[in-house]
Amino acid sequence: MKEKKVVALGELLIDFTENGMSDQNNPVYEANPGGAPCNVLAMLTKLGTATSFIGKVGRDQFGQMLRQRVTKMGIDTTYLYEDEKVHTTLAFVHTFEDGDRDFSFYRNPGADMMLSPEEIPHDLIKTADIFHFGTLSMTHDGVRAATKKAVEFAKKAGCMISFDPNLRPPLWESLELAKEQTAYGMEHCDILKISDNEVQWFTGKENFDEGISCIQEQYQIPLIVLSMGKEGSRAYYGNTRVEEKSFLQRNTIETTGAGDTFGACILQFVLEHGIKNLTDAQLSSMLTFANAAASIITTKKGALCVMPEKEEILSLIEGGGRNK
Repeated sequence: MKEKKVVALGELLIDFTENGMSDQNNPVYEANPGGAPCNVLAMLTKLGTATSFIGKVGRDQFGQMLRQRVTKMGIDTTYLYEDEKVHTTLAFVHTFEDGDRDFSFYRNPGADMMLSPEEIPHDLIKTADIFHFGTLSMTHDGVRAATKKAVEFAKKAGCMISFDPNLRPPLWESLELAKEQTAYGMEHCDILKISDNEVQWFTGKENFDEGISCIQEQYQIPLIVLSMGKEGSRAYYGNTRVEEKSFLQRNTIETTGAGDTFGACILQFVLEHGIKNLTDAQLSSMLTFANAAASIITTKKGALCVMPEKEEILSLIEGGGRNK
């Protein structure tokens, strides 16, 4: 049986997350490897899937650190390029009391934006079962062209396409451009992972079901999964809608990487079961596992290097603790 493989393209960066105060009463930040597409691959690798990443970091200490950490995770970094002139992208993450976050990006430019169409490896992409991408690799012309070339290769190779908008408004010239590129992703994907606030932003519908219905009608996406934070998640599959509650953690620190962890578990399920003729019971099981994994990552600093083990996820499910 052929080994299942996921290839992702996009940003690999440093998330500086708050880690207490210094003796001089200054905030202390910890340099955590991050970037949504690579977070997804990290979780998939923990679940036993072969993964490869396409992206670019700077030829600096942070770029070296990221390559070392991602390689150690078991992700193939053959096509993780280094830019000699532009530094690795940095993001400072401010965490609110409820665990939600605000991002300040140092990316004007950042190395992840420097990926060019000529650097897209056709031979790698055609080996993938799933090709995954988001919109941070579509904010600027050059890397946008590279992303679209990769999607084109993936389509021609018969890969399933996974898309996560992962909206970060400060990185866009305008939200209209962000909507235009998000629409491109929806036009080409087979699996859409989208958050509650992104549905409202993209469709203008406050009601999630109404918003998803608009997306389904316009883009005919086979599987849409909606993450709703503490409220759990939903799967929309044809005329079916399945909802599962979240798992609450008393020791939640922050939500960085929760959506990526959730999305990775969805992709793992599709790799194991396919995307055709899924039953309500299967969709329910898929969401339950993904919710539990996402819940665990909220108890840890960062995401990429601390993804949960499968046994840890199953243990949480067996122990209950779901939101009422």
